[in-house]
Amino acid sequence: MPALPAVSAPWRDRAGRLSGLKLATFLAALAPGLWLAGAYAADALGAKPITALLHGTGEWAVRFLLLSLAVTPLRRIANWPKLILVRRMLGLTALAYALIHLGLYVVDQNFVLTKVVSEIVSRIYLTIGFAALLGLVVLGVTSTDGMIRRLGKAWPRLHKGVYTLTVLGLVHYFLQAKIDVSDPVFWTGAFLLLMGWRALQARRWPSNPLTLTLLAVGVALATAGLEAAWYGLASGIPAERVLQANLAFPAMIRPAWWVLALGLTLPALNAARLAWERFGRGTGPTRSRPRDAVAAP
Repeated sequence: MPALPAVSAPWRDRAGRLSGLKLATFLAALAPGLWLAGAYAADALGAKPITALLHGTGEWAVRFLLLSLAVTPLRRIANWPKLILVRRMLGLTALAYALIHLGLYVVDQNFVLTKVVSEIVSRIYLTIGFAALLGLVVLGVTSTDGMIRRLGKAWPRLHKGVYTLTVLGLVHYFLQAKIDVSDPVFWTGAFLLLMGWRALQARRWPSNPLTLTLLAVGVALATAGLEAAWYGLASGIPAERVLQANLAFPAMIRPAWWVLALGLTLPALNAARLAWERFGRGTGPTRSRPRDAVAAP
């Protein structure tokens, strides 16, 4: 069999050269799966290892999906245009973990496919998760250069559906978490942060340190409100008690605080970029055509 061209390797750029950024992203994509596989082999996943693998792969699917959405904000805020090279890899990694997640669910159901189908149809959180997976498959299949050329102007419209799919994935995450929703709340806050930045761009507001700081504070408050509303609706816990818990910092660090910390990295990156350019060491903002991606910017 003839050797594949070097450019086909995920750690190489379009010219076939080794890309440190793509190699690091590729290794980061493999790391969670290898850790989970190693923990399973070492019998370190508790009494229900398949369930632990099921949850772990689902969580990493959501995380990598959000990372793919973070590429455009980060490349513009930090003036790092080469980040566009890894967006497609991040999106496909999210798809891979989501497919493994489904496969593990089949294993958990002892390969009884009729039961798998009936559970997906009858349980709303499984229905939502499966719908998100089907959407990711469509985006993954249409993420090749050939499909981008064939779809033309329809491609960006199709891939903007990734935002809806992310919402579905987060809702699935919330519903399956049941009692402790700290992780889903945090990742939803991260999603709101990314969507908030896009809203600022749509309104042509400047991405300066002040605006980004206000965005971080506003999203953190929204995250605290979301957590309070969820617990109030799902378990009957008074919303004021959850909000009080958010104010008990640092004795109890709730997701809203972590979202605030994450959000404040944006003005910090932006301020560092402006300082770099002010002293004549930056190259100025650069825009790249969003081709190497599984999702539209």
